Amino acid sequence: MATDRSRTEVSIQSDRVKDVTSTDFPGYYFDEDNSWNLDKFRENLKVSVTSLNEETMTFELSGVDASIANAFRRILIAEIPTVAFEFTYIINNTSIIQDEVLSHRIGLLPIKADPDMFKWFQRPIPGQEATHTDYDTVVFSLSKKCEFNKEAAADEKDPKKLYINSEVLSSDLVWKPQGRQEERFAESPIGVVNPNIVVAKLRPGQEVDLEAHAVLGVGQDHAKFSPVATASYRLLPTIHILSPIEGDDAAKFQKCFPAGVIDLEDGPDGKKRARVADVRKDTVSRECLRHPEFADKVQLGRVRDHFLYSVESTGIMTPDVLFLKSVAVLKSKCMAVKASLDSLGSEAA
Repeated sequence: MATDRSRTEVSIQSDRVKDVTSTDFPGYYFDEDNSWNLDKFRENLKVSVTSLNEETMTFELSGVDASIANAFRRILIAEIPTVAFEFTYIINNTSIIQDEVLSHRIGLLPIKADPDMFKWFQRPIPGQEATHTDYDTVVFSLSKKCEFNKEAAADEKDPKKLYINSEVLSSDLVWKPQGRQEERFAESPIGVVNPNIVVAKLRPGQEVDLEAHAVLGVGQDHAKFSPVATASYRLLPTIHILSPIEGDDAAKFQKCFPAGVIDLEDGPDGKKRARVADVRKDTVSRECLRHPEFADKVQLGRVRDHFLYSVESTGIMTPDVLFLKSVAVLKSKCMAVKASLDSLGSEAA
């Protein structure tokens, strides 16, 4: 007999998904006392990091509504300030790449620079000249010219051996410290995150000479400022086996899921019995619901308030730092709303 889990789970059925929408006010139900309780919220809220390195992090967040979980995702993508190239001054470009395309490619190169060490660049009004300082702008220069390699073999086909400087790489962008920047960033010099990104390809006689200025910005202004390559989440899958699945059916049931989701164990009567091993590996394909023998033996769903997060940094900052920054941004937004409500209340009084 299937259990009603509509409050806690999204129901996955063979032909549809049920119980998708929550209540108008998440966690509140008619004719019940669902008063806000901070102690209860603290008890239910859980954050567990499952993997972490310099580029990626996976963690689980539970005890919050989807609106909060999605807020973190949107902030990670669009509202955490980073430093990226905004102004490119082309001195000479005889490559086959047009100036504007070259500028665009340079703009997308992630820069390893602590955004907390910079101020916001004040953009000039039309007709006025921009004023840059060492506290709001980072300057890089690039100068590269391609020539024939006189020492290359006569039958050489590899451009990297046949020519000198056949490629313009991100590592060719050289940081030019301004003002006190060399002193301020002595322990962590500014540079591009990945030195091996191909910006352009050159052939003998072609050259690129330019200067690029980087400033603070956020992803909602341009994707180049986004500190994450991706930030996503999914609901925790659930697999409820309502009655024993044994023998050949157990083996068939196991094959309906990705490897590692269902395990087979010895039952009381010696037959192999299916059991749930790791629901986090499930992709919720609903394959098992296509077979009539499993129709009344399994119930699939997703936990409504349990989120499996994946954050992939561009390398500007580590993903754990990025998530903490997203929490700080959301907190500042809440404080701004609270201050506005308090001011409205004082005016009404």
